[in-house]
This record gives sequence, C-alpha cells and structure tokens, in this order.
Amino acid sequence: MAFPEPKPRGPELPQKRLKTLDCEQGAVRAVRFNVDGNYCLTCGSDKTLKLWNPLRGTLLRTYSGHGYEVLDAAGSFDNSNLCSGGGDKAVVLWDVASGQVVRKFRGHAGKVNTVQFNEEATLILSGSIDSSVRCWDCRSRRPEPVQTLDEARDGISSVKVSDHEVLAGSVDGRVRRYDLRMGQLFSDYVGSPITCACFSRDGQCLLVSSLDSTLRLLDKDTGELLGEYTGHQNKQYKLDCCLSERDTHVVSCSEDGKVFFWDLVEGSLALALPVGPGVVQSLAFHPTEPCLLTAMAGRIQCWREEAYEAEGGAG
Repeated sequence: MAFPEPKPRGPELPQKRLKTLDCEQGAVRAVRFNVDGNYCLTCGSDKTLKLWNPLRGTLLRTYSGHGYEVLDAAGSFDNSNLCSGGGDKAVVLWDVASGQVVRKFRGHAGKVNTVQFNEEATLILSGSIDSSVRCWDCRSRRPEPVQTLDEARDGISSVKVSDHEVLAGSVDGRVRRYDLRMGQLFSDYVGSPITCACFSRDGQCLLVSSLDSTLRLLDKDTGELLGEYTGHQNKQYKLDCCLSERDTHVVSCSEDGKVFFWDLVEGSLALALPVGPGVVQSLAFHPTEPCLLTAMAGRIQCWREEAYEAEGGAG
C-alpha cells in the first residue's frame, strides 16, 4: 500500500528572537539585508552606516562620510559597493572592503529618503523630499544625474527597482511605475500619503503602505485592488512594508511596537509580533529564508521561525 505524500509544510513566520544588537549609532533609521541575506546594513542618526553579520551579532565595518543622519542604504549585487542617502541631501557610493567613499553625488534640494542600485549596480536611484527621483551613474565622474524623474507633486518616500522598472511612492498619494523598456509611466492613486511601495517577489503585484494605516496589494498591470490589510498603526512615520520570502504573507512595521503579518490571499491577520515599547522604525525580510530584521530606537533584532536552531546553540 502506497502511503500518501506528506503535505508540504506551510510557511513559517519568524517569531523567535535570536539576537538583539545594540548598534551604538544613535537611532537606527533603517535596516537592510544585502543581496544574499548574509549581512545587513544599519543607518544611524549619528551619521554612520554599519555593516553586520546579524546572526553572529558581529560588526564588520563602520562607514563615515555623511554630514547628517543616514536614512537609507543598499548593497550592490556583487557585495562590492554600498549606496546610502541621508539628511545632508547627499547620495554616497562606498567601497565595501576599504570603507572609503568612492563618489558623493549632490543635487537633491532636500533630504534623501531612499536609495537603490539598479540590477547591474551601474546606477544609483535616489528619492528625496524634493519630489524627485534622480539616477546617478556610478562609473562616471559627472556631478549631475543622468536622469531626473520629477512627476511627483510631493516628497518621494520609497523607490524600488526591477530589471526594467522603477517604482516610486510619494507623499502625494500616488505610486508611479516607470517602465523603462516601454518608455511609459503608470500611476495609481491611493489617496493617502505613501510611506513604502514594493514589488512582490514574483513581480506581478505592488504592495503599498500609506498613512491611513492601510496596506494595499495592487495588480501591477491593471492597478486593480487585490487586497487590503489593516490592524497596524501608521499615521505619522515612514514605515517599511514587504512580502515574505515566498510571497505568502504581507509584513509591516507599526507605530505600536509590533510587526504585523497578514495572509496575502485571505487578508487575515496571521501574527502581531511584539518587538518592544516604541515605533518599529524599519524592517528587512531575508531574500530566501523566514528571517526578519527589525529596528527600534538604537537596536536591531533578528527573528527566525520557531523550529530554527542557531549553529552552536542559542544566540
């Protein structure tokens, strides 16, 4: 008699705190995984950017060169460079190994909220409260951007990049998608100031969070509203949202000290993870595993699924 195949296990949510790191860089404004999820970056209000191994809890390098607090950072596909933006209106390209500033791009008229590399890490895209997205050529010594996207009527809170698209969320309540292959701009009106916008991992959907304490899942091609997710608090801060590593859950920071997980399809709340007594400023989800980083005040926390056993015992 043939036994039935075991059911594939459902997705596990990261809810076991493995590590808490005191970053010692003032308030942590953002936490970001690198491309393969082995390292993370923290952006400090003390003007520094730090590179960590979050599972081991080890600080690898500190990057100093911004003139004001660092608000966002990203790593290149080959881990050789970092980019960052901050309150000094500058976009900085760093060499990971040496810790040196390779280029400092100036041109934004206000603080830089968000930075991303394109896939080849030949361009940095930056979004600012000056309502523009600017594209900087990493290989050129030209001081001015190679392109400026200035359709937004208010500050840019979020920029994401796919292989042929730029997604920009703005305080004007619109999420704009620039299709670079087609040379077209698509705009969806949410109506409340957007705090974060991102692609689903499969590239079919857009997840948009806004200051009406609501996340919305939109069909990328049609703009159709596929789902709404509520229960968290987001009325005043720029908070991160994302999808879990397999697109099964919608994940968001909250101003009430928790991270919220919703079932993507059903829209139901799956978990409200208590992080601490304050605003969860930022989060990052591992690219391939159920591993979450959260930032609150001056610390970051690393979370894994309940069944996870750290190498060499508990952290």
